Amino acid sequence: MGDSDARKGGTPSRLRGLGEGNFLTLPPTATTSALDAPIPLRERSKRRSIELPTLLLLFATVGGWLSVTASYGHWSLWVVAPLGALLISLYSSLQHEIVHGHPTRWHAFNRLLGMAPLTLWLPYDRYRCLHRQHHVDSRLTDPLDDPESFYWRPEDWAGLNSLTRAFLRAQQTLAGRVLIGAFWRVGAFLYAEARAILRGDRDVRRAWIQHLLWCVPVLAWLKLVCGIPLTVYFLAMAVPANGIQLIRSFAEHRARAEVPERIAIVENSWILGPMFLFNNLHSLHHEDPLIPWYEYPARYRMARARLLKSNGGLVYQTYFDVSRRYLFRPHDRLLHPTGRAPVQVA
Repeated sequence: MGDSDARKGGTPSRLRGLGEGNFLTLPPTATTSALDAPIPLRERSKRRSIELPTLLLLFATVGGWLSVTASYGHWSLWVVAPLGALLISLYSSLQHEIVHGHPTRWHAFNRLLGMAPLTLWLPYDRYRCLHRQHHVDSRLTDPLDDPESFYWRPEDWAGLNSLTRAFLRAQQTLAGRVLIGAFWRVGAFLYAEARAILRGDRDVRRAWIQHLLWCVPVLAWLKLVCGIPLTVYFLAMAVPANGIQLIRSFAEHRARAEVPERIAIVENSWILGPMFLFNNLHSLHHEDPLIPWYEYPARYRMARARLLKSNGGLVYQTYFDVSRRYLFRPHDRLLHPTGRAPVQVA
């Protein structure tokens, strides 16, 4: 399937890569102006003006990242790298909160809080555009309409070469998703973004120009102040941070006919749960993304029975349970069972 198959209105298409095979959903070319609009008044009424715990955690995370990176050369890399990866991952979770309108009612201020490119490779504005498209719940897991879907249409899968298929199959296990996917998704995303820019997508180009400008002070800090080689930072901190985030997303969706049954829950995760700001309670998050992270456990306890009935009991007991089931076994088939997600109201 070529670029001519990209549909109007921002529906992603498949693109060529790694020889003759397709390998990633192309980020949509839809204008981001609608997504960047201020929060509607009907949503503002549900929010606090300022969510102080989120602001405090955000400042502590960025402050911790500054302190840890400044310790390079003074502390062992075996200490700096894991701490740096954890802090970058936590900041990524905070960016996810910001995408959903936290921690204030003021979009421009929230966006400013989320713009720091600690990962180096993922522009906040592109993540916001793609992730909010993912939250069109009626299209969850669709191979074309859901930018975060790992599923394939049979006709697209048939066009893949054997090497691409092998890499994709490996990433259906938790070990493969973390170890291979942490690199694969970065490379595939950058390739897709480059294709969009070369195709003349102004919104993607604008997002990247702003991202690169924000990268200047980050790179100056890392290189000139901390003395960290950029390869060390990227390979030992940024990529592992991506791997940590992929643990969360690994089993959180499954192709099913009914929309609520496509969204999983990971309970009792008091190690990685806080790192993911309790987005492991994913059914609750998709039901109401306006809930601030620190209210998730209490709200989940109140709604647990209803959510489990709604999602068909798609629940795991901690990420150790996910690992026990899928560390070296595939989570699901790569081919979407119906080719496309059934059209229905979420």
